[in-house]
Amino acid sequence: MKYLVGIDEAGRGPLAGPVAVGVVRINSKFDKKFFRGIRDSKKLTSKDRAMWFARTKGLKKEKKLDFAVSLISEKVIDKRGIVYAINLGMSKCLRKLRVKITSQIFLDGSLHAPKEFKKQKTIIRGDEKIPVISLASVCAKETRDRYMERLGKKYPQYSFEVHKGYGTLLHRQNIKKYGLSKSHRKSFTKNLTFI
Repeated sequence: MKYLVGIDEAGRGPLAGPVAVGVVRINSKFDKKFFRGIRDSKKLTSKDRAMWFARTKGLKKEKKLDFAVSLISEKVIDKRGIVYAINLGMSKCLRKLRVKITSQIFLDGSLHAPKEFKKQKTIIRGDEKIPVISLASVCAKETRDRYMERLGKKYPQYSFEVHKGYGTLLHRQNIKKYGLSKSHRKSFTKNLTFI
């Protein structure tokens, strides 16, 4: 059976927390009507993202599609860089889903699958144009956001549940007041301005 795979990441730019890579695999018989209304995760409300994520998990249970999300820690990002972390997350997901090297893979933006995957296509704004990438972006963002909400309980002074680790004014003010937590990306906070 032929498979179609979509890949996207969430959390490339935040000052804290992991980066998430989402991979969604569907087969050639998958009912494409499922995708009606799907958009890039950043253009969906949090309520809509949660709905899409729940539907996706439901289809996974029914074995109609499969997906995996890998969270790569801020420690790996600091040690090896964001591109390495994203590629590591992608490789983990592709292995977990046992994606065959003959699969057609669509990736968002500047992402590239390992070279052995010959049928891969990187598409600028792919998360807006290719539904299976949009779904991968939703899975990655929902998984990461939920992780950051849990982190917010661990470090209430940083309000992670509000800004999800991004460099908002609130977040920068919290860093100025409390310093860095173990979940902050030291390499991303070196040149921080607090204004």
